[in-house]
Amino acid sequence: MNTTGTTGTTGATAAPGEDTSAATRVVVVTGAGTGIGRATARAFAGQGAAVIAVGRREAPLRETAEGHPGIHPLSADVTAEGAAEEIVRAAVNGHGRLDVLVNNAGIATGGPLGTLDRAVIGPLLETNLVAPVLLTRAALPALRKSRGVVVNVTTTIGQRGWPDNSLYPATKSALETLTRCWAVELASDGVRVVAVAPGPIETPIAEHLGLSAERLAALRAWQLAHTPLGRLGRPEEVAWAITALAGPAAGFLTGTVLPVDGGALVT
Repeated sequence: MNTTGTTGTTGATAAPGEDTSAATRVVVVTGAGTGIGRATARAFAGQGAAVIAVGRREAPLRETAEGHPGIHPLSADVTAEGAAEEIVRAAVNGHGRLDVLVNNAGIATGGPLGTLDRAVIGPLLETNLVAPVLLTRAALPALRKSRGVVVNVTTTIGQRGWPDNSLYPATKSALETLTRCWAVELASDGVRVVAVAPGPIETPIAEHLGLSAERLAALRAWQLAHTPLGRLGRPEEVAWAITALAGPAAGFLTGTVLPVDGGALVT
């Protein structure tokens, strides 16, 4: 596990034009190397927060941080033994506190029911479900102290149905259940727990399904046909929802699961 660019201050030096009103907030974002995680890390940094950007690969994390001095890359596999504790230590020891945890890291591999075996099931459960549980557990002392926020990133597909790829949305549906349970459990500690459920978004995750170009094109066409706004969402639009739900103006929201899906869920 390698840390790059983490400082020992409790805040971040804002770039020109960045809002410094939240300069003391410390945020951990997993899966920050690409897509929604990258956009979220940059959105929080743009608000002046110090962001621990967690991902498996160092090069994408460096790209995420480029031009954003408030972003501190941390190369880590969230499924590794002891990773949860190491990530929390990087935030607390390096910046003095932890205010927001964004459980965004996820994988979307899978396939039809008849093809599922332990080699497929294990990594999905470990990444999409077990890792958020262990990371949130490790972060609890710091979040209780700061009266912080946990934001889980799920999917609207889990509220509908996705033939030939049932396991991925099942893990995300379980994460939504955890969101509601934790919201009630941690309310007396002043810790809020919310979730953002993206629909079809322009991210690399669909490309990781192992589909041929033809099947990927068919998937995108199906998504567009079932999205009333008629386009794919952008990672920055999901990041806006994440930062909004984590912000002080949302202080009376907990247990909320917010779809960001162009209306797909209501069709």
